[in-house]
Amino acid sequence: MTNEHDELLDMLDDQRRVFRIAMRGLSEADARKRTTVSELTLGGLLKHLVQCERGYTHILTERPGVPDGMLDTGQYTWEGGSFEELLSSYAEAARATNEAVRAASLDKLVQLPPAPWDPNPEPWSVRRIVLHVLRETAQHAGHADIIREALDGASTTDQLFS
Repeated sequence: MTNEHDELLDMLDDQRRVFRIAMRGLSEADARKRTTVSELTLGGLLKHLVQCERGYTHILTERPGVPDGMLDTGQYTWEGGSFEELLSSYAEAARATNEAVRAASLDKLVQLPPAPWDPNPEPWSVRRIVLHVLRETAQHAGHADIIREALDGASTTDQLFS
């Protein structure tokens, strides 16, 4: 693995850590609560990032077909199941993504599956896939921080070093 692999995965791992801070100490009921006018919940964001990581790892490893849940329009909702299992799924998905990235050349081009918003997509490099997952994670870490602060006043920024 090159230094660039290390740097990209270190940044992605850091954003995952920041995102998980918003999940600290949540009950399953809290993970389902809407605290803003949007439909987003902390559990829904977590479910989305699990599907995002799994989906792009599926693409990255060039498995056939569209990854489960990747094009699910309800992917930001989470109605039930075990919150602890969902957190574990996120950790597993992150490990699988990191392993797939470490095993690949960052310059390798991978074909994306067709999607409603792009029926004939261009291939992406492994590097671009990692950067996309990083962007998704960072964006949703910000959403999670707002939702959590509205839920109970907990601030990710205040908890970064605790």
